[in-house]
Amino acid sequence: MAREVHRGAASVEGVEATLWRVPETLSDAILQKMKAPPKANDVEDIRPEQLVEADGLIFGFPSRFGMMPSQFKAFFDATHDLWASQSLAGKPAGIFWSTGFHGGGQELSALTAITQLAHHGMIFVPLGYTSGSGMFEMEEVKGGSSYGAGTFAADGSRQPTQLELQQAFYQGKYVAQIAKRLKI
Repeated sequence: MAREVHRGAASVEGVEATLWRVPETLSDAILQKMKAPPKANDVEDIRPEQLVEADGLIFGFPSRFGMMPSQFKAFFDATHDLWASQSLAGKPAGIFWSTGFHGGGQELSALTAITQLAHHGMIFVPLGYTSGSGMFEMEEVKGGSSYGAGTFAADGSRQPTQLELQQAFYQGKYVAQIAKRLKI
């Protein structure tokens, strides 16, 4: 999902998109018990101060009990100086996610993450129903909503469908276009 969001953002002329991940906070033993997939070698950890460099941001995460995972919360907790200076105020930001199944908090994950954006004064950019007929698809299982792109990961073995990937690409492109328009 993240790579597809990134690809969508990078497809906008004049936009340089960067893919980062938040630092891991859990031990290797815990990650192994959780059956967490290995980290991609080509994606670097982000530091909070790097957020300031971006004209727009799209945050993606797996849901844990209907909320962002502790790693993401720890990252946002480390943005205190940015919050105190309101360095991120006015930046457009979107959210995408994965959940285990339909009761795993698809929209709740987005709603609980929006609080982080609000405290920083960021402008939440939801998808609404702008991505076309795929938003109304009822013949296949799909994640996502008007809040952002999403997927159902099941136990981690389910990969995003073509429709979910299309929505992720669209979200990257959509938020990048808005960030480009808002850039002063």
